[in-house]
Amino acid sequence: MEIDETVRDETVVTQDPLSAALAPLGRVVAIGFLIVTFFTFYEVTMRYVFNAPTSWVHETTIAMTAICFAFGGAYCLAIDKHIRVVLIYDAISPAARRWLDVAICVVGGLACALMAWAAWSLAYRAFYTPSGTFRLETSGSAWNPPTPAIVKAVLFLMLCIMTVQFALQAIAHLRRDPHDSPPEGAAEKRAFEDA
Repeated sequence: MEIDETVRDETVVTQDPLSAALAPLGRVVAIGFLIVTFFTFYEVTMRYVFNAPTSWVHETTIAMTAICFAFGGAYCLAIDKHIRVVLIYDAISPAARRWLDVAICVVGGLACALMAWAAWSLAYRAFYTPSGTFRLETSGSAWNPPTPAIVKAVLFLMLCIMTVQFALQAIAHLRRDPHDSPPEGAAEKRAFEDA
């Protein structure tokens, strides 16, 4: 039995300076999912083996998972691995691809901007009372951590970051020569399908 010892090139091609700053954080955030798995295993063990359930695991894992997923959108956009319908994308000319990329960025940016606008009021209310006094929204459970406020703030921040990413990428696509190769994610997808 032979073992293939080739090492896959894990070079990440980012789209803009903001994406270049976000891409290395992907591995750090991925560790968050491992921690969530460990916490869940710990809770199951404590609850069903020792009959001593925790008061913090459920809320902590929900908050950590929400934060990791919120970052996931910005990360996928940063490394250009978001979903594309390559059947359509490959059927059009490079010049049309360029305009399709611009349209995708505009629509994505507008969607993220609208969601950020909606998330702002949720995040603001999670940090301030109606009278304007600072107070973090808590879960209301026996443990009562401020995880709702933290998750809402992170969601707002990630939507703002994604809006800026889409704007930067739209500008980059507009400046791109129409005859240049397609974005890295689409090219890699086609190479995979051709193999």
